[in-house]
Amino acid sequence: MTDHPHTASLPPRRGRFLGLLAVLLLALMAGLIAGPSLAAPSAAPAASAAADPGTAAGTQAVDAPPPSAAQAFEEADVRGRFDAVYDETVNRFMRLLANLPLLLAALVVVALAAWLGRVVSQRLHWLHLRTRNPYLDSLLRRMVQAAILLIGIVIALDLLNATAVIGVVFGSAGVLGIAMGFAFKDIAENYIAGILLSLRRPFEPGETVKIDSYEGRVASLSARAMVLVTAEGNELRLPNALVFKAVILNYSSNPRRRFDFAMNIDASHSIRQAQAIGLAEIAAIDDVLTDPGPSWTLVEFGPSGSVLRFFGWVDQRKSDLGKTRGEAIRRVKGAFWRAGIQGPRSTTHVVLTRDTDALPDHHDIEPATSVGVDTSVNRDIDEHVAEVVNADPQNLLIAKDAPQ
Repeated sequence: MTDHPHTASLPPRRGRFLGLLAVLLLALMAGLIAGPSLAAPSAAPAASAAADPGTAAGTQAVDAPPPSAAQAFEEADVRGRFDAVYDETVNRFMRLLANLPLLLAALVVVALAAWLGRVVSQRLHWLHLRTRNPYLDSLLRRMVQAAILLIGIVIALDLLNATAVIGVVFGSAGVLGIAMGFAFKDIAENYIAGILLSLRRPFEPGETVKIDSYEGRVASLSARAMVLVTAEGNELRLPNALVFKAVILNYSSNPRRRFDFAMNIDASHSIRQAQAIGLAEIAAIDDVLTDPGPSWTLVEFGPSGSVLRFFGWVDQRKSDLGKTRGEAIRRVKGAFWRAGIQGPRSTTHVVLTRDTDALPDHHDIEPATSVGVDTSVNRDIDEHVAEVVNADPQNLLIAKDAPQ
């Protein structure tokens, strides 16, 4: 066999050196490959010894004391959590500072809307919404002011890119409104009744009314109650709901008002004569109207006597009903006495003789004239009513002839 030319040409020492280097390289590669496999058997007994509870290492692991509070604090990483919260707070604060110009602009928009709403609500004639009804004026002012303020809030939320809040607010307001409606049903009922009374206006300040069994002169109407001043000078407050649902008798709606009274005469006297005398005496009073004139009717006739009822009319703007009625009774009673018309006699009354001498002494017991008799309108509580009317600056009632 012939040697390769290149191999044969190498020197002997250099060939041995290259062979030794190749052997060392092969040995190193064999050691790297065999290293993990050789270390595994030595680690396995250690792992088995640690897992074996019978060994000393296993016993030492089982009997080890619990970790301390410091170790538990470190394991829970509470400090890391506080750091995260602090970082998030700082980030939010920095974002707030970054959005501060928009926030200030939104606040300015809301403030301008509130100011504009207040100015416009005080000048409803700009919008041609002003009425002669003070209650409607107050309600319209609040509605206009609330509408302008709401528009300003919507614009401010749009600047902050938070228009989704509007839906949440309106939804919450609806639920809250239902709950508040049930909780304050009486207050809401009185408020709505006040609005309807202000629209209907069945009376005005100073008029005399009778509401159910309550009678007095109207002083004021608020959002919750109406105030009457009784003839005794007392203030009577009636809830608006009661006034709205009650039967109202307005004595002042018609300037002319009728009075009446009854007179009892003995059954032996002439009804026609008594009727003629009574009508003549009533018609002679200056404050009694001639159109319609006085009238009468027979209420009852029986063995004990006859009951005649007389009627007369007065102008309430010039005369007081009670005073005129009292003067009419006085004059009719005096005329009956002068004519010898007496009241019903009891069953024990016995007439033995007619004392004609005593008749002139009683002839003028009732004067036949009304000169000097006061039949003017009663003004006793006018001052008190005026004080109540002017005490409330938001009085919802105004006179029909009041200037706008």
